This record gives sequence, C-alpha cells and structure tokens, in this order.
Amino acid sequence: MNILLKPIITEKMTMQGEKLNRFGFIVDKNANKIQIKKAIESLYNVTVEDVNTMRYAGKTKSRFTKAGVVKGQAVAYKKAIVTLHEGDTIDFYSNI
Repeated sequence: MNILLKPIITEKMTMQGEKLNRFGFIVDKNANKIQIKKAIESLYNVTVEDVNTMRYAGKTKSRFTKAGVVKGQAVAYKKAIVTLHEGDTIDFYSNI
C-alpha cells in the first residue's frame, strides 16, 4: 500500500515549511498517523514530531449545458500536515 500519494506544493504550504517547518501531503484515505509518520521518516530521512490529518469530502458540482444539468462529484481525499524536528527539512525540488 502506497501511503504517500503526492506532496502539497502551494504558496501557503511553502510559507509554513519555511516558518513553521511543516509540510503537507495527500495520503491514502485508510492510512493512520503512525503509518504516515513511518513512511515520511523512511522516504525523506527526517524526524517527524507531529502529524495532523484532515479528511476532505468530495464536493458535489453541477453545471448547466445545452443537454441539461450535468451533475458530478469531486474526489474525496485525506491530507496530512507533518511537523518536522528542528533542523530537518524536505526539499521537493531537488529532483528537478
């Protein structure tokens, strides 16, 4: 089971990474905090102090077209905000 799906690289998460040493990831819906912590520590060789998780429900969306109303739903996902030990950091741009 792949726990970490992708990092969150937004302006807000970049600011938190610089100031508060926090980094965000989209994770598997069934992963718990202990599994997330172990996956990040093994993949990036850092020490994780704290893991906060949030579950986002898929929003229902509709739009009006010539064919009528088209309804759908956005994907539901789980987000993890990880606080690292002082001095540790993750560089997402090193592989570019």
